[in-house]
Amino acid sequence: MYISSNKERCVIMASYMLENESTVRAVARRFGISKSTVHKDITQNLKTVHPELYKKVQDLLKKNKEERHIRGGEATKQKYLKAKINQ
Repeated sequence: MYISSNKERCVIMASYMLENESTVRAVARRFGISKSTVHKDITQNLKTVHPELYKKVQDLLKKNKEERHIRGGEATKQKYLKAKINQ
C-alpha cells in the first residue's frame, strides 16, 4: 500500500486502528512498518494533523493498555493448551 505523506499515513493508520479496535502491534503488522513508527505517528504527529482523531486514538490506546495483561494471559493459556495437545 503506497501512502503519499506522513500526514496521510497518520490519519489512515489511526482510522484503521479505531475501526478495528486494533493494537499498535496489529497496525504495524497490517501496514508493514515498525511499532515505533506507528506509535510515533499516532501519538505525536497525529496530534497536529487531526486533533479530534488523536483524542479518540488516545482513548483506544488507554483501553488497550488497561487490557494488555488480559491478552497476555490469554496468549500464555493458548500456548500451553497447544503444547499439551501436541504431546
